[in-house]
Amino acid sequence: MFGHRPDGKKVRDIDPIQRIIPHIMRHRHDSQNLTGLDLPCEPLDAFIKDELANGNGTYNYMHIIIAGIVRVIARYPRLNRFIMNGRIYSRNAINVSFVVKKSLSDEAAETTVKLDFTGLETIAQVRDKVNEAIAANNKPDADNGTDKLARLITFTPNMIIAFLIWLIRFLDKHGILPMSVINVSPFHTSAFVTNLKSIKGPSIFHHLYDFGNTGLFFSMGKEAMIPVVEGGELTIGKRMPFHVVTDERFCDGFYFVNALKFLKDLYTNPAQMKDPLEALTEDVMVIDRHSFRKRNKE
Repeated sequence: MFGHRPDGKKVRDIDPIQRIIPHIMRHRHDSQNLTGLDLPCEPLDAFIKDELANGNGTYNYMHIIIAGIVRVIARYPRLNRFIMNGRIYSRNAINVSFVVKKSLSDEAAETTVKLDFTGLETIAQVRDKVNEAIAANNKPDADNGTDKLARLITFTPNMIIAFLIWLIRFLDKHGILPMSVINVSPFHTSAFVTNLKSIKGPSIFHHLYDFGNTGLFFSMGKEAMIPVVEGGELTIGKRMPFHVVTDERFCDGFYFVNALKFLKDLYTNPAQMKDPLEALTEDVMVIDRHSFRKRNKE
């Protein structure tokens, strides 16, 4: 209420243009920017092969992709902002959501998992957390907090479901949605990842949800052998389509471009994520106004 939220801090001292943008583009679907990368698979495959040969365990593309997302958000904290009720907030934690299908069949149920990270994790720590979440949720009888909340809401008649969703939106808009609900909502997250590669599907530009506050959506597709130019020569390379959809309202283009360059560099050399990040980069605009002015005077 009045700009305060349990899951984020209000960003202060932003320039007038950026402050007014959320009132001009009021919805996420109205402020989406879409871009795509063809990620070279050779560095990913080499890293996976080397780590297995060195006795460091098994990795897959999903582990590397999520580790890169966690690292880039830790390095570029403005990516961890979101818009709510015309205000820009910085999220209190780094979250990544993704869907887990309980089995590879048309009839199998699916659930959504949201993982919390500090941003200091190594790629091995990210892998272990992802594996633990998948193992806990890909069983037919698995039941997490998200499933329980959805079941509770949909247990009621359709008219009541509509009212409950409206109520959640209203409470969220005004910063009074309980943290217990936010914790189990996969839509209140730093980034959402869809792994279409795992079902041999193409990458897509996935829309941002207006429900919740997700401002980043990443999509992995099935890799393919395509013509590429390397060292001035045309050759065949293995590439994975990787699409990114962002909410343009909380960052400028220069910041987004630099962040994506950094992310691509991480995927070109995943071994650099074997070491923990020494310190998080501070989003200096979320410190309270008194401290901000005091720091500037000093």
